Amino acid sequence: MNKMDGFDSCVVGLVAAFGRQSVICYDQALVIAALEEQGMSYDEAVEFFWFNQIGAYVGDGTPAFLERKSLKEIEEWITI
Repeated sequence: MNKMDGFDSCVVGLVAAFGRQSVICYDQALVIAALEEQGMSYDEAVEFFWFNQIGAYVGDGTPAFLERKSLKEIEEWITI
């Protein structure tokens, strides 16, 4: 299980899937807010997050990121 240094307050739990080990799950909005607290603008934080955090594969223990959505929002997204 891999952990991102400096983002402990953004952890929301573990994610498990069939046939895979559990991984640490971070709240996407909290991670972006933490990057802003480190001095990045919102746009810089979002770009950094997508390229360097979600975009980084570091083996089977690569963390997961939660984007909080209601079931209705998810269903609407699926039908687009």
